[in-house]
Amino acid sequence: ISSDINKVDARFPVQTVIRPQSDDENRDYRGYAGRVASGIFRVGDEITVMPSGFSSKIKSIDEYNTTLKEAFAPMSVSITLEDDIDISRGDMIVRSNNMPQASQDIEVMLCWLNNASAKPRAKYSIKHTSNEQKAMIKEVVYKIDIETLDRNTEDKSLNMNDISKVRIRTTKPLMVDAYRENRTTGSIILVDESTNETVAAGMIV
Repeated sequence: ISSDINKVDARFPVQTVIRPQSDDENRDYRGYAGRVASGIFRVGDEITVMPSGFSSKIKSIDEYNTTLKEAFAPMSVSITLEDDIDISRGDMIVRSNNMPQASQDIEVMLCWLNNASAKPRAKYSIKHTSNEQKAMIKEVVYKIDIETLDRNTEDKSLNMNDISKVRIRTTKPLMVDAYRENRTTGSIILVDESTNETVAAGMIV
């Protein structure tokens, strides 16, 4: 493994909780399954669960019927912890010495992808790693003129192929990094709830 992997923020968005019901041998097993978004996790690492802030240590890392000593992006694994912590889909396991920002207000460089223009202060679904929340575009800060790269602070509309800096408010905190630091935890998509269409994609700044 390249030493550069260790320098990347370790992020593990939880997709699902694994609790075997019928296998007596594994009746006490409680694993958190997902895909390592970035960095590397090792057995014994001190971790923090976001957004709760509870801390523990990694007890085991499992892949199918194999127990691993470490896992790195983009491996899909199940992680168990030494402590019984209430964790659900959308939570994120991170190394305690390098945590993302938990915020309901994020600034995003957004590319509008839909033929229908953005509706002022309309509510959308925002998808970020394994987390999905309700969100609203609070403000269009500026739009980029794709020919001159000038910033237009007067035009607040969002139409097909527009690139804009916007402020988004979510109903619950997202665990985010800047896109330049982490492409997985620094990217989002917006979905129109009424049509289930992806209307925009963005990079968190």
